[in-house]
Amino acid sequence: MLQKEYGINDVVEMKKAHPCGTNAWKIIRLGMDIRIKCTGCGHSILMPRQEFNKKMKKVLIKGEEE
Repeated sequence: MLQKEYGINDVVEMKKAHPCGTNAWKIIRLGMDIRIKCTGCGHSILMPRQEFNKKMKKVLIKGEEE
């Protein structure tokens, strides 16, 4: 399987849009689970890495590592 490259502070596009109408999410935590924050309304969700890999389409903006 092709591994998608993403890191903390990257803005990614998901397959399904958020109910607020935005499809861009910022990665704010990486680990076994990944926490992403909606760039539109600020809602954040935590999902397992395996589920995230299935639902992510592409990286829109590469974030700067702190």
